[in-house]
Amino acid sequence: MYCGFGHADSGFVPIFIYAIFGSSRQISIGPAALTSLLVSNVLGKIVDSSDALYTELAIVLTLMVGILECIMGILRLGWLIRFISHSVISGFTTASAIVIGLSQAKYFLGYEIDRSSEIVPIIKSIISGADKFSWPPFVMGSIILAILQTMKHLGKSRKHLKFLRAMGPLTAVILGTSSAKIYHPSSITLVGDIPQGLPSFSIPKCFKHAKSLIPTTLVITGVAILESVGIAKALAAKNGYELDSNQELFGLGAANVLGSFFSAYPTTGSFSRSAVNHENGAKTGLAGVITGIVMCCALLFLTPVFEYIPLCALAAIVISAVISLVDYEEAIFLWPVSKKDFLLWTITAITTLFFGIEIGVLIGVGFSLAFVIHESANPHIAVLGRLPGTTVYRNIQQYPEAYTYNGIVIVRIDSPIYFANTSYIKDRLREYEIVVDKLTRRGPQVGRIYFVVLEMSPVTYIDTSAVQALKELHHEYKSRHIQIAISNPNRNVLLMLSKSGLVELIGKEWYFVRVHDAVQVCLQHVESIKEDHMASGSDSSPEETESSFFKSLLKQRGEDSSVAQLESGTNNKPSDLKHSDPLSEPLLFQKS
Repeated sequence: MYCGFGHADSGFVPIFIYAIFGSSRQISIGPAALTSLLVSNVLGKIVDSSDALYTELAIVLTLMVGILECIMGILRLGWLIRFISHSVISGFTTASAIVIGLSQAKYFLGYEIDRSSEIVPIIKSIISGADKFSWPPFVMGSIILAILQTMKHLGKSRKHLKFLRAMGPLTAVILGTSSAKIYHPSSITLVGDIPQGLPSFSIPKCFKHAKSLIPTTLVITGVAILESVGIAKALAAKNGYELDSNQELFGLGAANVLGSFFSAYPTTGSFSRSAVNHENGAKTGLAGVITGIVMCCALLFLTPVFEYIPLCALAAIVISAVISLVDYEEAIFLWPVSKKDFLLWTITAITTLFFGIEIGVLIGVGFSLAFVIHESANPHIAVLGRLPGTTVYRNIQQYPEAYTYNGIVIVRIDSPIYFANTSYIKDRLREYEIVVDKLTRRGPQVGRIYFVVLEMSPVTYIDTSAVQALKELHHEYKSRHIQIAISNPNRNVLLMLSKSGLVELIGKEWYFVRVHDAVQVCLQHVESIKEDHMASGSDSSPEETESSFFKSLLKQRGEDSSVAQLESGTNNKPSDLKHSDPLSEPLLFQKS
């Protein structure tokens, strides 16, 4: 079994420590199947589980996990775990559950199989030892497993029988122990002697293997945080109080650090036990303290009874628990909803099964980060059109009824602009000049794009590379007689643009509060371009007309015209336009 020496101690000392330092009122911490698997797999490669060194290394691992969690809590680094997506966790948990179940097969089959976190060596070992198969443990384990599954199903499907789900493991232990005491089957292995009494204080030692435990420390910490903080936040939301994830990290770390001095192995928040706490009305950390007191009584008075528990009964409990962790339904759900997340789930599950837990997690996280970087470097950019009868501008792909204007392209950038995505954004803007020109339906009839309006309200941040890219874009547009207008940048973005000189370069009068304000001004100038071109007739080329217009653009800026008149293409002169809407003034020139 997984680190059986520490299950009781992990369910005793850390509970009291967490009650002091933790922030969740419902979460129950202690040993977890997934954490136990990670501990067992890494330590099994170093030393046999019956060796005293095994216990010492597990205690050292607990201390390392606790220190890392405390450091992350103090430095407020809990946000790092957000880069591990739900799909990765689900795939990893599914594969780990399968490995856990197969690793317990030896207690059912009656012979030893290889310890491994990879599925292939386990299956090979099971097949090669088939001639040593023993019926008694298989029959007992199968019966107990069937009883557990039946009780779990009844507890889930019928509300008045939900107590059966919690009683399942206890029933399994009682049935197994009673059978062993009555029949004394020699072919069924029992737990054996368990030290009686409370754990004594001891300082962790055997740090010579600490370096080899670092990868597992990182994995256990990540899994522990995701499980504990995830369930703690969910329960906090259901019970109407705020939860500080960094304090939660520190509480878990303190529980593990101090627990390591009392022979505990890595503990974390348990989904199942926390759910039981919540369902039974736990409102404060006192529920955990009471659990600890019960554990204390068990350690003092009930350990002689545990000697006769068959290992196949405990294996049945573990297998019953991990069956619910096989989250194949998540994969079925992801396939039609998100192919990207389905791919993440599949990659993580397969690599975990065939290459081990640590490699599986690393590859899964690596792909998650790769997808995040790809999305960040290729942000969503939308061409906006005006919804009929409103001054609202929305994505023309999402709202086909939205219309655009001749000579103007309105673009919304839905992400921060920084060094990794500036090239992509510039390429898309060039592309939209051609594509959008074919979609225009309103306003004065002109032959090409003269204005590009950048809606920057979703842009929360820009860096110096983005500033340089905007300068280059401005010069490129200027050489082709295209003017940039910027709408609704937030305070920090506007400050960066101002400090870098981009506000002066583009012109203060081309910064607006609303997209509609920018469009009104641009429509006025598009009308003016059309009038100048018509007035020049054949005496000058379109290029000369455009050049002279842009040279005098600042001087010629008149008052805004009626939008209805501009949409219909009537020839109102800029000097005749009446300024009726103060909100159409530039962002940097608002009048009081």
